[in-house]
Amino acid sequence: MTSEYDVIVVGARCAGSPTAMLLARAGHRVLLIDRATFPSDTVSTHFVHPPGVAALERWRLRDRLEATGCRPFTQYSVDFGEFALTGSPGTAYGPRRTVLDHLLVEAAAEAGAEVRETFTLDALVWDGDRVAGIVGHDRQGGRVSERARVVVGADGKHSRVAAAVGAPAYNERAPEEAAYYAYWSGLPAAGCELYIRPDRALGLIPTHDDMTLALVAFPVPEAAAFRSDVEGNVARSLDLAPELAERVAAGRRETRFHASGDLVGFFRKPFGPGWALVGDAGYTIDPSTAQGISDAFRDAERVAGAIGDALSGRRLFDEAMADAQAARDAEVLPMYELTFGLATLQPPPPELAAVLAASAGDQDAMDDFVRMFAGVMPVPEFFDPDRVGRLLAA
Repeated sequence: MTSEYDVIVVGARCAGSPTAMLLARAGHRVLLIDRATFPSDTVSTHFVHPPGVAALERWRLRDRLEATGCRPFTQYSVDFGEFALTGSPGTAYGPRRTVLDHLLVEAAAEAGAEVRETFTLDALVWDGDRVAGIVGHDRQGGRVSERARVVVGADGKHSRVAAAVGAPAYNERAPEEAAYYAYWSGLPAAGCELYIRPDRALGLIPTHDDMTLALVAFPVPEAAAFRSDVEGNVARSLDLAPELAERVAAGRRETRFHASGDLVGFFRKPFGPGWALVGDAGYTIDPSTAQGISDAFRDAERVAGAIGDALSGRRLFDEAMADAQAARDAEVLPMYELTFGLATLQPPPPELAAVLAASAGDQDAMDDFVRMFAGVMPVPEFFDPDRVGRLLAA
């Protein structure tokens, strides 16, 4: 039997569950599907910057996250070798996705969304040139057809919804780097710690269960050689920051190494007749600056608001979603360009190097840098010519 929903959301992680939750809280009938079960893991930066924390606060979920044992931190440090920039952008978290995604799925269900786990999208249902629903199957193979006024693809950068509707892509970027990460016990971290070295980026992020994520990023052309001896190559990379290497060696690795590759970048047009895209399905950025979760939260609010306006008759769907797309692009494009510059793992251009060096030791300037890195201060504001001029003159 086919049901009729206002919205079907395909994908129940950091973009899909909040979208479903917000629409359900607004009184809309929502179906949320995912082929996974929850809790379950996924490759991720595990980083919720302060703008993402602000979204959790608005959704009344921040206290719930903290109650899971996810320790907040306020210090970011980026060590460039010759100097380090250490400051505070506000409160951040480094949750395991097994915990965060499950929390978000539960919040969507509590809001009234119908949640179907282990449910796989097979195809979209069309009425002429308009998407009108989905066909999918559960773990037992039973095929089900459901109809909706809007189908939202929240199914990641390889979105099947985006492929089915032929969503146009733009501002595409090829992968610049790859990475391996694992979890250590007995490895204290003073908040987020990043170490930039020639052709390497090293990092620590505190997470659940008193563990710390340690990662090593390297240029894509080295991927095959790195993969041939992951443990040895990680150790040799960490040796580029001896104090960090000593701390990691004193801890205990508790998990296997997770590979993070295929780090492409793109924007997609996020809407069309009867469909919308949210999160990585509509916009994917290299993880160098760990914007993904916070961006997904903000995009969920934009897209849920636009769809809600259309469903309630306050605005036309195309008009509301076009404004959401324009707002998304204006907000994230400067960080997108900066991030892919950092992802090359090459020395910064002389102008940027001069700004970073001038910031070292100036606490206000260092706080501004980490606020920019965390997405709190807009990138154009950090690089405002008057601000840069004052900094260099000082």
